[in-house]
Amino acid sequence: MEKIKQQAEIEAFLCRECGQQGPAVFAKQTEILGALIGTAQNKSPRQQKTLVQRVLPCIALYKALMESGFSQKDAYARVQRYMLENVAAKQHASAVKMELVPGFYAIYSRAFLQVMHTSDLWQSTQTQGRDFFDVTIRTCLWHTACTENGCAELCRLFCDVDNVTYGGLNKIGFS
Repeated sequence: MEKIKQQAEIEAFLCRECGQQGPAVFAKQTEILGALIGTAQNKSPRQQKTLVQRVLPCIALYKALMESGFSQKDAYARVQRYMLENVAAKQHASAVKMELVPGFYAIYSRAFLQVMHTSDLWQSTQTQGRDFFDVTIRTCLWHTACTENGCAELCRLFCDVDNVTYGGLNKIGFS
């Protein structure tokens, strides 16, 4: 399996979160992740990379927690904690720093709209003006992956990460 950046973070989280059971849950998560990657075929290279590096590790974490005896509600709460306290917090800190760059809004809006227009990770509609842009995502890889892997309820957490990442910024808003 290729090196997946999130795995070390997930392992540390599970050891903190689950104590002595953490290493066993991580082993289960790694096993499930390998199986999920094996079934994620027929995707573009960009979709495959996003699935492997960002989406499937969290789905595998959720499934591993449930297979390790945690209730669905508890597994969801733990994955939510992982995603908000680890993933979203880091992304928000980065966004706050980027916002300090002169011309941030102009640079960010152009880059964001270009990515949204050309990427095969989403299908969206876009409008823009001199001092605003609006992107409405109609279909996304995260939702598709969660649905295909029997955990559509987990998709909301990926959206919550975006809410935290862009929340509280001065030059852009997110909803």
